[in-house]
Amino acid sequence: MTVDLNHTIVPARDPRASAQFLADILGLSVDPPVAHFTPVTLANKVSLDYDQTDVFEPHHYAFLVGEQEFDAALARLQHGGVTHYGDPTCRETGQIYRSKHTEGRRGTYFHDPDGHLMEILTPGITGS
Repeated sequence: MTVDLNHTIVPARDPRASAQFLADILGLSVDPPVAHFTPVTLANKVSLDYDQTDVFEPHHYAFLVGEQEFDAALARLQHGGVTHYGDPTCRETGQIYRSKHTEGRRGTYFHDPDGHLMEILTPGITGS
């Protein structure tokens, strides 16, 4: 049997609002609750299970998206007034990055309502 990531727990002050924020940016839906979790399931069937907590350290979550999905998500960020950055230290405001290691790869970072650093990136072209 292969090993796959099935789900991860995302701490949030308001799980429903945070899950909806990410789902809206990525063009996904929030799934029905599972016990006390608010899940968002990705195309590869991995779910982010939002769980209510008041104290936590922010995490980084990166989402590999196609070119069209990237453009759509970036437009949603911009239309929604969500600041995005071209670097993980969040100094390059309003920018996207282009990978020096993978031709054609683009990406950007943004914060969710709980301060988690989210990233969307395209696969680019591998093996030149």
